Amino acid sequence: MKNFKKKILIIDPDEKDRESLLSLLQHKDYQVETGKGLTDAIKKITSNHFHCVIMAVELPEMKGFEAVSIIKNIDADTKVIMTTKKNTKELEAKVREQDIFYYFIKSFGKEELKLAIKNAFSK
Repeated sequence: MKNFKKKILIIDPDEKDRESLLSLLQHKDYQVETGKGLTDAIKKITSNHFHCVIMAVELPEMKGFEAVSIIKNIDADTKVIMTTKKNTKELEAKVREQDIFYYFIKSFGKEELKLAIKNAFSK
C-alpha cells in the first residue's frame, strides 16, 4: 500500500515564518514545500497538486488575498489558509471575500492553525 502524504505549500516572504511553519508541520504526515511569493507558488502549483496552501497576506508581488483567485484558477481544489501578522477589520473583510478556507493571525497560538490544517484535509 502506498504511503499517502498530504501536500502543503507554505508561501511567505519572511524566512523565519516559513521555517517556523515548516518545523511545525514536517513532523506530521505532511509533505511540505515552501516559497517566498506568488511566483514560487505558481511554479509549484502548476507542476504539483497541493492539498493546502498556507499563504501570507504580504507577498512581494501583490497582496495574498489578491492572489487567491490565481491559485484557485490553477487548482480549484486547493484549500487556502491566509496568514497575517497584523489584522484590521478592513483587511479581514477583504481576505474573507476570497475563496479561502481559513484566516490565521500569526500572533495567535499555533494549535489553532494545526487544527485548521487538519480540518482542511477532512473536508
